[in-house]
Amino acid sequence: MHRTAAPSLGLVPTMGALHDGHRRLAEAAVAGNDVVVASIFVNPLQFGDPVDLERYPRTLEADVALLEEAGVDIAFAPGLEEMYPGGEPLVRVTAGPLASKWEGASRPGHFDGVCTVVAKLFHLAMPGPAAGGSTAYRAYFGQKDAQQVAIVQRMVRDLDFPVEIVPVPIVRAEDGLALSSRNQFLSEQDREAALVLSRALRLVESRARAREPLNPDDAVALIRSQPGVELDYFEVVDPGTLEPLAVNCRETPFTGEALAIVAAQVGPVRLIDNMPLRAL
Repeated sequence: MHRTAAPSLGLVPTMGALHDGHRRLAEAAVAGNDVVVASIFVNPLQFGDPVDLERYPRTLEADVALLEEAGVDIAFAPGLEEMYPGGEPLVRVTAGPLASKWEGASRPGHFDGVCTVVAKLFHLAMPGPAAGGSTAYRAYFGQKDAQQVAIVQRMVRDLDFPVEIVPVPIVRAEDGLALSSRNQFLSEQDREAALVLSRALRLVESRARAREPLNPDDAVALIRSQPGVELDYFEVVDPGTLEPLAVNCRETPFTGEALAIVAAQVGPVRLIDNMPLRAL
């Protein structure tokens, strides 16, 4: 375990059904903090569809074993009544304009649910006076949910939470598919079709690295040519504001940094992915 000059606490919020992407989050937290807490809670406020909430995989015993292997000190797995005493909260945190686009447009209310539960978890895990006033406090989030990371970072900034948000890069399977708890619902044929998403992202990434026009319409065409994949969006955006880039996409050589984001329905599963873009 990494020891810093001042005591430090790391928080890894999860909804369970953990995989190697979550393991990477936990290991990053363990490497950077004296004590690490990982939460496991399937948050109903994030689900617009009751069927989707019901079928979300719950694998608590395996999750705890993974966290223990990764070196996590405390697994916090509250029940619904413990997180929301007396029912759903009447007062919630609103994600604001950052949640009005992309995933927020396709899943209304989703990010309000994320912000509300994350705010509660930040408070519940916050180091108390007994830990010392100088305790460093960090929370770790996977970059696969890039919009979530941007919204949580903004919430922390706007509402003055005393916690540092640490994004952790996407973990991919050998075939390039971004790891997700929902991947287990993909058939073999669906999984093969889903690989078009990472291929499309790599297409624009290679052009960005070469300082070429990105021409994201080519990536869109590639995805739409794949049977079994229904594209929701593919866009190149500013990493902080999530606004589409007005320049550096089509006619002009790419410079600077951006983020390519994509979402699509593949069989029964909605998949999201993204790729940081940097000109070399």
